[in-house]
Amino acid sequence: LLLSTHGKRCYTEICYHQGTYLLFGNETQGLPEDLKESYSKLVVRIPMRPGLRSLNLSNSVAIVVYEALRQLDFPGIT
Repeated sequence: LLLSTHGKRCYTEICYHQGTYLLFGNETQGLPEDLKESYSKLVVRIPMRPGLRSLNLSNSVAIVVYEALRQLDFPGIT
């Protein structure tokens, strides 16, 4: 999955499974446009208030990884 502010689907609409890869861009430029165009069906977003450019990268990773682990019932975490 590719994470971008331009994604059409919300990260919570995805069914995560073992082996799901998450690709985040850097904080200043995000993911390359050609990559987002090539994999447009895999681009998802984190909802944000209008007018905000983006979230901090580490916060974005934490949000999405936590959702993926939650759906997988926190494997390996006791």
